[in-house]
Amino acid sequence: MATLYRSGAFRRSNDRGRLVITTIMGMVFGYFIGISSPYVSLTKITLPSSLMSSLDVAFGDDHRRPSIERFFPENLVNPKIYVPTNPRGAESLPPRIVVSESDFYLRRLWGEPSKDLTNKPKYLVTFTVGLSQMNNIDAAVTKFSEDFQILLFHYDGRTSEWDQFEWSKRAIHVSVRKQTKWWYAKRFLHPDVVAAYDYIFIWDEDLGVEHFNAEKYIRLVKKHGLEISQPALEPNSGLTWQMTKRRDDREVHKSTDEKPGWCSNPRLPPCAAFVEIMAPVFSREAWQCVWHMIQNDLVHGWGLDFALRRCVEPAHEKIGVVDSQWIVHQFVPSLGNQGESENGKAPWEGVRERCTNEWAMFQDRLANADESYFVQHGKSRV
Repeated sequence: MATLYRSGAFRRSNDRGRLVITTIMGMVFGYFIGISSPYVSLTKITLPSSLMSSLDVAFGDDHRRPSIERFFPENLVNPKIYVPTNPRGAESLPPRIVVSESDFYLRRLWGEPSKDLTNKPKYLVTFTVGLSQMNNIDAAVTKFSEDFQILLFHYDGRTSEWDQFEWSKRAIHVSVRKQTKWWYAKRFLHPDVVAAYDYIFIWDEDLGVEHFNAEKYIRLVKKHGLEISQPALEPNSGLTWQMTKRRDDREVHKSTDEKPGWCSNPRLPPCAAFVEIMAPVFSREAWQCVWHMIQNDLVHGWGLDFALRRCVEPAHEKIGVVDSQWIVHQFVPSLGNQGESENGKAPWEGVRERCTNEWAMFQDRLANADESYFVQHGKSRV
């Protein structure tokens, strides 16, 4: 028995010695192979059976397990890539894997990705809404075909009630309480996110659309070369500016006559190159510029309408009002009532006061930015 024990112990010791020697030789061989091949090769490997079992549990026995063969690097060394023309922060990625733009197309959770979309909307329509204007928005949405993606920004936090409308189930809903459309636009409508859409509508919720047809509107905008536009306003709906007043003798107008002294130049706002922020429509190219001009903290957008001309050239030709497709401003102060009473003022009064203050602040910032640019570059304003 003692002889058998010693013989077995010797064999185990011999096996361990061979294992150690084989391991060392493998490490040395792998080292020389590694330094002689500075690139990372890719090879097809099969995942271990234990991981296969984990996948079965994750997807369930009655689901088709995804393919377990993948291409993986043989070692942990990353390929040395630097592409300075890639988007900032993505310089280390190969260009063909970089996706710098997105969209609001709804996709399935199953099936082939290439078969997800039966229709790709060409245009994006956004409304900033509260539940009290639900029926008005329902009427407005009927004016837009399936070529228009509907996006609702909910300032009252109520979204589930909209499911009674079939179109709402296909719409995009973003809900943040007590925020304005320009707050939403700055955070959710980055030009790279809406790059798939030829035109972007950024509309208020209190617009009557009985005399509006979206398809005809788009045709007229293209026909007249408008990069920034709006539907004309019914003359009896309480106009602020003559420029947005509907004319019944033409399809589109790009200039107007205002009150004496209001226009220092007939090609400048508010006599030309001007639309209001109530119901603007931007081309993809114009929006790329306008988005960058929206200030993070000036949420009401007042004053922006006078500066839109900086984003197209010549502005007096590419900004206009579409007369043959017009809307009615209903003046429903729903968002204004989302304010809070301060110093004895009604909620809407506080909102209105901030609007006017923001207008002055925006004008000051723009003037200071101009001055800084001209000083830095040694240029004249003329």
